[in-house]
Amino acid sequence: MDVGDHAAETGHIPVMLGRVLELLGPALEAVGPSRAPVYLDATLGLGGHAEAVLEAHPRALLIGLDRDTTALERSARRLERFGDRVRLEHAVYDELPEVLERAGLPTVDAALFDLGVSSPQLDEAGRGFAYSYDAPLDMRMDRGQSLTAAEVVNEYPPAELARILREYGEERFAQRIASAIVRERERAPFDSTRRLADLVRTSIPAATRRTGGNPAKRTFQALRIEVNGELDILRRALPAAIAALPVGGRIVVLSYHSLEDRIVKRVLAAEAADTTPPDLPVALPEHRPRFRLLTRGAEAASAEETTTNPRAESVRLRAAERLREAS
Repeated sequence: MDVGDHAAETGHIPVMLGRVLELLGPALEAVGPSRAPVYLDATLGLGGHAEAVLEAHPRALLIGLDRDTTALERSARRLERFGDRVRLEHAVYDELPEVLERAGLPTVDAALFDLGVSSPQLDEAGRGFAYSYDAPLDMRMDRGQSLTAAEVVNEYPPAELARILREYGEERFAQRIASAIVRERERAPFDSTRRLADLVRTSIPAATRRTGGNPAKRTFQALRIEVNGELDILRRALPAAIAALPVGGRIVVLSYHSLEDRIVKRVLAAEAADTTPPDLPVALPEHRPRFRLLTRGAEAASAEETTTNPRAESVRLRAAERLREAS
């Protein structure tokens, strides 16, 4: 989920839950009696979507992945009543092929990616994902990794720091903020979210500070993406998940900023394209689309949902279904 100004909120409401169930349901229901349908939750979080899928489809098995051990512990308790229908893995979602091999599962029938920061990460102030309260500059989704936001802020060269803010945060004042960070870190290393957020606020023009929410939002997004390698992992993970879907299998992706959504759009569009050479008079069977898009563009949450669940405000949903095996 996107961090936003609601980071202190502790309630967990799965985003666009009804639409996710509607889109994934046909793929799970279509599996015959010879085996159980398999649902992949590549970003398990607190297990809200997973719980609803298991309840709606009593035959389904869950493969749930998360890089965050806290999320896995909490979702394990939530899903305990489903017994051996649940298999949870401490893994990043681009490790999907290895996870499926260990589980002895060649395919999954339905897959969900709910990208961004999960509720456990937002709920624990000490994780350093939010700019609305003071915490160590951490931002690691997997606390077993070494790279932290403090290391990025304090050690990256000025040009690289500006590039990250510009590309991952889509920050117009990236160079200005990076220069201010470099100047201030020479006095004393950054170790808190509050100090960084205050610096960002004072580094951008006053007129900009008065609009568009907290001015630190884009900087914190950029640092989080860099620390966790989110975009590179997504570029590897989506093709792996798509490759694991059989004919009739479906994938749903919930994105929370334009960088993620562009990657998802590009990958799904390529799978849904007819690649017959344009100079041929008829479409060639081996070049027919492998997938069909299930949404017209990216779908947003309803106004009613965003009112009751602020974390849904920036979501964009895309989905697709496999039509044929790869040539």
